[in-house]
Amino acid sequence: MQLGYTILYVPDVRATLAFYEAAFGLATRFLHDSGDYGELETGSTALAFSAHSLMQQLGKNPQPANAHAPSFEIALCTPDVAAALERAVAAGATPMRPVEVMPWGQTIAYVADINGFLVELCTPMG
Repeated sequence: MQLGYTILYVPDVRATLAFYEAAFGLATRFLHDSGDYGELETGSTALAFSAHSLMQQLGKNPQPANAHAPSFEIALCTPDVAAALERAVAAGATPMRPVEVMPWGQTIAYVADINGFLVELCTPMG
């Protein structure tokens, strides 16, 4: 067994993909013709987005994300957290926590994406 996808429910898949490209440099791998589902190039596990409207059609009850009360976070690794934070904020991300070096040596910062999902920008571990 391996993790294949993480799918986040968003109001606008196209806008979300465009934001992730501008804010984090992640390219769109796939966008369905309907615009209701898309994936980013993120390595072996896909970060994907599905429209709230599609999820409602499938009998799900998607809720908006809240970066102030998150139930999870997306972690994006980079060797330069400060530059990544600056780029993300310039693209419309909301700064949540400034650059900080943690006791275990990892550098981190946090932003909220345009949908309210919490995104950690961090140096790789190890």
